[in-house]
This record gives sequence, structure tokens and C-alpha cells, in this order.
Amino acid sequence: MAVVVALGAFLMTLVGGWTAQRVTDRRHLVLGLAGGLMLGVVGLDLLPESLATAGKPVFGVPQALLLFVGGFLFAHVVERLLAVRRAAHGGDTGKRAPQVGLTAAAAMVGHSLMDGVALGAAFQVGGGMGATVALAVITHDFADGFNTYTITSLYGNARRRALAMLAADALAPVVGAASTLLFTLPAEFLGSYLGFFGGALLYLAAAEILPEAHHTHPARTTLLCTALGVAFIWLVVGLSG
Repeated sequence: MAVVVALGAFLMTLVGGWTAQRVTDRRHLVLGLAGGLMLGVVGLDLLPESLATAGKPVFGVPQALLLFVGGFLFAHVVERLLAVRRAAHGGDTGKRAPQVGLTAAAAMVGHSLMDGVALGAAFQVGGGMGATVALAVITHDFADGFNTYTITSLYGNARRRALAMLAADALAPVVGAASTLLFTLPAEFLGSYLGFFGGALLYLAAAEILPEAHHTHPARTTLLCTALGVAFIWLVVGLSG
């Protein structure tokens, strides 16, 4: 049953990516919405889930928060190292590195894979739990598809690469759900991953996506799109809670 439901997540991810492609003439609005969706996913979904399952505090600080900060710093360090490398080879340090976009998209794929694992595990607990998790996964996979395509494209990757990452992101929950027919991952491991991924995602939203959205179009409509992105994730979390 979980694999069948995961096919809905597959389709919703593709719809999100298709939407991101179709509104290229309103790029600032797309980026504003993507930033809001990412902020909502991190603050209202990933971080609370990570805090609940990531294990005991480490030296007085919740393990989830340490990993969250680590993910943020990791994304920052990777981007800076790539910028230094471009400068050493005479490149434009102001230009975004395609590798960062691919790495971020790969993390989105990993997140979608974990979504599929969570979906499969929920159906192992019972049909009611499975239905609740299915609603959350299918609905917010629209945001995943939207963000995967947007992030990959924003960093200068060709359209075919963005489409390839979108396809991988769409297939990931199906693969994750199918894997639970063989094994299940410990909840603490999933929580740790979500904390680290949330920190990296927040860096991309706050340091890259949102500044780019307002760089050439500092419009109120862009702010509205960001707020709508957060509100959408809040609605999803509320309906699935």
C-alpha cells in the first residue's frame, strides 16, 4: 500500500517541478515562493521532527540543533570553497557554482527518499498512521519538486540537469517506501539526518534564494509569495498533525 501511495508523491513532485518551469517570466516570484516553501519546511516540519527523534542532548544542547547548525555551516563552507576554487582559476567569484545547486538538489532527493521510508514505516504501524503521513508527504512533495528544479536552475545548471534531478526527486519516495519492505531505519538516524538537512536548506533559503528574489525585483508581491510559501507548509503540517 505504501508504494502505491508513494506514486502520488511521485506525481506531485513532477507537478511542482513543472510549475517552476512554467513561470520563468516571473522568476522573482518563483524564487520568493521557493524561499518561503523552504523556510516553512525547515521551521515547521524538519526541525520539530528532528528535535523529537534525534536523540539525547550533547553537552547541554539538543543533538538536532547541533546537527542543524552543522548543516548550515557545511552548506556555507562548501559554497565558499567553490568560490575560492573559481577565483584561483581566474573565474568570476560572483557567479554561482553549479556544483552547489547539484549538491543541494541531491540533498532534496535524499530528503524525499526519507519521506518514502517514513511513509512505509507509518503503514507498518497502521492504516490510520499511514494515511496521516501520506497526506503530509504527497502534499509537501509539490514543494520538494518546485524547490529541486528551482535550486538546480538557479545555480546555472542546464535544463536537462534540472530535469534529471527532478526525476530523481520524484522517484525517491517510491524507492524509499519500497525499501521498508526489506528493513526500517532507526528513528534517531532519521531525526539526525533531518536536522542536518534542515540547516543546509535554511542556508540556501536565507543566503541565496531570498536575496536573489529581491535583488532586481524588490516588490511586495515577492514578499507575499514568500509568506504564502510558509503558510502553505503550515497548512500541510496542520492538516497532517
